Amino acid sequence: MKLINQLLKGLFAVIILFFFIQCSKNSAENNEKTMIVGPQLVDCEGAGPMKCMQVKAKESDNWGYFYGNIQGFNYESGYEYVIKVKVEEVINPPADGSSQQYTLITQVSKTKK
Repeated sequence: MKLINQLLKGLFAVIILFFFIQCSKNSAENNEKTMIVGPQLVDCEGAGPMKCMQVKAKESDNWGYFYGNIQGFNYESGYEYVIKVKVEEVINPPADGSSQQYTLITQVSKTKK
């Protein structure tokens, strides 16, 4: 009987450990995002008139404005990019700043347009 209890406790511990590993893996993946970046900066309105990148999540989506910057990403006009970024929440962002910080993980492609 003691052996069965020990085996059950061990099995329970393995299940709990597996659960926590999966949760941490999923949370890391959840803050990664693939973006398509358009070939031209466009006029947009932020705190005032400015130029924004155009972005979308997939080819069939409509372009949207990206008001911030992406750390480690060197945008060059005339190219369309597919990039993977890490998105992190900014604690206490400035009043005129974003509540999210984007960091380049990898540049998947760069196509002349």
